[in-house]
Amino acid sequence: MSPDLQRPNGTLVLDSEGLARAVLQDRNITRWFVLAQADDSRVITSSATLVEVIHPRINRAALEWQLSRLTIEPVTEHIAKEAARLLSAANLHGHRHAIDAMLCATALASPGPVTILTSDPDDLRMLCGNKATIIKI
Repeated sequence: MSPDLQRPNGTLVLDSEGLARAVLQDRNITRWFVLAQADDSRVITSSATLVEVIHPRINRAALEWQLSRLTIEPVTEHIAKEAARLLSAANLHGHRHAIDAMLCATALASPGPVTILTSDPDDLRMLCGNKATIIKI
């Protein structure tokens, strides 16, 4: 197999709302999964996103099934430093934007083109600039 055939044709990234809606089997998110699979794209989220999504009322079986369908990327030292750089460049700071910044740093480190499904497009656009396509869900 040639190296080009092993490389994904891009990356679909889910923020916490995207993952929560996947757990609820939202049709819009399901369509995105189907498109990503058809395009041989990776579907990912940041491990930091799990902190926002996991709560006592979530359907754990549905969550685990959805997590088995995607890649959970770790927040490494490199990603954390890049997230801090993105925050600084966007003139943002603090815990309010930290998880979004980690998600964006993870997304931007992934094979492109990168598409992020989010309920918070304004902040993610500030963090990613024009380096990713941001889709409001």
